[in-house]
Amino acid sequence: MPLKDEVAALMNRVAAVEVMPRFRALASDEIVEKSPGEVVTTADRESELRLSDGLAALGLGARIVGEEAASRDPALLDKVGEGLVWLVDPLDGTANFAAGHGPFGMMVALVEDGIPLAGWMLDPQSGRLCHAERGKGATCDGVRVRARTSGSARPVAALATQFMSAARRERVHASARRRFAQVPIPRCAAESYPRLVLGSNDVSLFQRILPWDHAPGVLFLTEAGGQASHWDRSPYRVGGSGAGLLAAADAHHWQAAADLLLVPGGALIDMETRAA
Repeated sequence: MPLKDEVAALMNRVAAVEVMPRFRALASDEIVEKSPGEVVTTADRESELRLSDGLAALGLGARIVGEEAASRDPALLDKVGEGLVWLVDPLDGTANFAAGHGPFGMMVALVEDGIPLAGWMLDPQSGRLCHAERGKGATCDGVRVRARTSGSARPVAALATQFMSAARRERVHASARRRFAQVPIPRCAAESYPRLVLGSNDVSLFQRILPWDHAPGVLFLTEAGGQASHWDRSPYRVGGSGAGLLAAADAHHWQAAADLLLVPGGALIDMETRAA
């Protein structure tokens, strides 16, 4: 069985056994706060264990870096941009899941020397699987896809500014309002990237870029013909020094957003807000 199918089958099995049976059925002691404002559930932990075991059994010799393991031992992120690495987000959108609603997803990426080689994003509720391989394009449920825009008169932007200071957040949104219609973020990267490819959103902005949240999605988007880069306009790289991410369904919408936000004096890189 090809690697893409083996990983997809593993993710579907884990979702069926560890995730969906717990959806809207978590006991109070199965939801705990792992850091201020951030929760983890039994579904996260058990899914990561099963995914890690399954990926190790594939025999590629890659290091496995999972979100929950790294939360317990941050040293796992040391040199995450070196060598062959499996990145695992066992339950993306945990807060949504714990609250009993979607979207939530499961994300896996294979990365070599900081460059995503393959990525998988599963929606356990619908079964939708987004996949991409470097240089080989992107598929959704096995069908090749090309990124398409929303077609809206005012392009649609979903801006993840929740980790910014209030002042900086307002500057970003005020700048974006000049050209874009803004919609709430899904609080789930496994949903954010498909929305860019499948015609719901035209632009997305991210400040926090934990590797398991973005390696599969950036690869899926760019292999589908979209565009993504760090805020300094450098190419996305796992473990690199670039901050933030600006992503769009096509180069035109990426440039329009960059012209508002990624220019001298812009809301994201001006000297006044650089440290915000």
